Amino acid sequence: MFRWVAFYVFCLIPALAASAMPLEKPEGAVLLTVSGAVPVTNSPEGAAFDLHMLEALGTTSFTTNTIWTEGPQRFTGVSLHDLITALQVTEGKLRAVAINEYSAEIPLDDAVSEGPIIAWARNGSLMSVRDKGPLWIVYPYDDHPEYRSEIIFARSIWQLNRIVVEP
Repeated sequence: MFRWVAFYVFCLIPALAASAMPLEKPEGAVLLTVSGAVPVTNSPEGAAFDLHMLEALGTTSFTTNTIWTEGPQRFTGVSLHDLITALQVTEGKLRAVAINEYSAEIPLDDAVSEGPIIAWARNGSLMSVRDKGPLWIVYPYDDHPEYRSEIIFARSIWQLNRIVVEP
């Protein structure tokens, strides 16, 4: 019996605690804050990310056409799937909000590995606020016909600065 208790105390409990460790603190300008029902946080507001922290979650790139740009564009960012996984969000819905307070609801089902990214670069350059940045939720529109719809276009928020995880 003592062996099992010791096993749980010395192995499982530290492992569980490590999986819920808070994020590092941003050192640069905060580009994205994720608040609401977020299990992993690094500030009283929720999870704050600078560019370095977003890049550390994994970088994804794809080329696609959009209805807002001319010709194919190369977008680079973190997949929505990787962000949600890192924050251990497993239920609810996402409310993506732009600098100008435009918002759209994004179902958690959209956060798939080959789905949308939170892009910080277009055609190899960081995006400024004037250029729909610093963050833009972009879907791989050309890869999936279901991503070429008004519903998905409405979820493709540029000048993104926060996401609220709602029940």
